Amino acid sequence: MTKERERLFPKPHLLAWDQEYAHIRWGGPASIASIKAYLPEGARVLDAGSGDGRYLKELAKYFRSTGVDVSFRALCSSKERLVKNGFLAEHVTASLQTLPFRNNSFEALLCYGVLQHLFFSERKAALREFERVLGKRGLVFFEAFGTEDMRYGGEFAAPSGKNPEKNTFLRQSGIIYHYFTKKEILSLFEGFEVLEFQEIKKEKKFRGKRYIRQQFRAVFREGKV
Repeated sequence: MTKERERLFPKPHLLAWDQEYAHIRWGGPASIASIKAYLPEGARVLDAGSGDGRYLKELAKYFRSTGVDVSFRALCSSKERLVKNGFLAEHVTASLQTLPFRNNSFEALLCYGVLQHLFFSERKAALREFERVLGKRGLVFFEAFGTEDMRYGGEFAAPSGKNPEKNTFLRQSGIIYHYFTKKEILSLFEGFEVLEFQEIKKEKKFRGKRYIRQQFRAVFREGKV
């Protein structure tokens, strides 16, 4: 299995997720209220980077749901949890850059906190795949951290054989973190219509010091009007 995974995901920052999920504790289900407001029950939804199923568990209650992730460990945990609670969703081990689905397979796609773990060329490839697997006027629900976030910084990360990328850092775990600007997100989704775009800032205090968590959250629709 290890050799097969290395063949499918040769990049260390993708392989690192299996090890990461060996230590991540289940954080409980996450709210999908904003997603339900847009979609009819029974819609086909892809959770792109579904991890251990925090969103997928809730999506499966209302929609025909599929979770895709590079971590086989996370997907196994997610599937067990869903089955235990009486819900079903397809679980697929794959990279967002090469999604194993036919064109127009989904009416909506959830991508929360995932594109920030990819390099520039990988993010662009993922967006091309999003456009391909979404049906006409399909929706993307997006979330990622911004450059003003308290965790911004560290050792700059670079794709193999290339120069370090701006606002992209390598953690000790081997996982990369990219921090976005609003302009960059809108450029990445240039082929999409913007339905919602929010900048969310929350103040955190630690040992008497004030810190900011900055997050962007958006809803895009495939194809500009």
